[in-house]
Amino acid sequence: MTVSLGHLSTTRIGRIDKSRAVVVQPIGAMEQHGAHLPVLTDAITSQRITERALAQIGPDQGFWMLPGLSYGKSSEHIGYPGTIALSMTTLAALCLDIGRSVAQSGFRKLVFVNGHGGQPELLSVLARDIRIETGLEVFTLMPNDFDTPDDFVALDPVYGIHGGQHETSMMLALAPELVDMTLAEKDGDAILGAYEGMEHLSLYGSVPTAWVTRDLSVSGVIGDPTGATVELGERIVAAQVAALAQTLREIQRFSFPPLGARESV
Repeated sequence: MTVSLGHLSTTRIGRIDKSRAVVVQPIGAMEQHGAHLPVLTDAITSQRITERALAQIGPDQGFWMLPGLSYGKSSEHIGYPGTIALSMTTLAALCLDIGRSVAQSGFRKLVFVNGHGGQPELLSVLARDIRIETGLEVFTLMPNDFDTPDDFVALDPVYGIHGGQHETSMMLALAPELVDMTLAEKDGDAILGAYEGMEHLSLYGSVPTAWVTRDLSVSGVIGDPTGATVELGERIVAAQVAALAQTLREIQRFSFPPLGARESV
């Protein structure tokens, strides 16, 4: 039995029990990831992690996956060959239209599974706008935000945010035929000196610094992929798949409590 909504006819979709159904939209990006990874890395990871999580849950459980979105807001990578970036307004319009259509099909819950670190804030804003306009309960998440294996010690713990050990290991586990480790090289570590003595500023954190890739890296990599391995990738993927499957089950059970009318004081 399929969990792909696009493989069903309109008649079958109309018969789905919408009271327990959750629609899942993988979304990634098409952007440079250095010389050793494909430009579709974020789209591949978001879609395949989602597919594995839904396979772990099993068919006939009320989860339905939409075709993955392979483009995202990748403006920080513009100028590198192969980067295809949507503007903020284009991505917003696209996601809003998806939300409207999902709601008009009778569904009540929509989940964006995001694989690209350049757009979670925008997706969070859009989730609320979709909620207000359509009444859908909307959730956004990044599998990379889930905990990594306990004994994982990264080579690039502070600056490893793009094409580094973590992401490269995942791609070795998910799509090894698209990875060329002979071209893997460390880059982006020069930024560490810029934050020395800073109490609040960081790449990500309470006071993040707005940056584009060319502020941090020549090659496009921001991290150290040289220590990436298939074994590490398989463990990271397994952890993310399990956490996503659990989260999707929680989303299915969740509902806002009914609030009765309150007398004004």
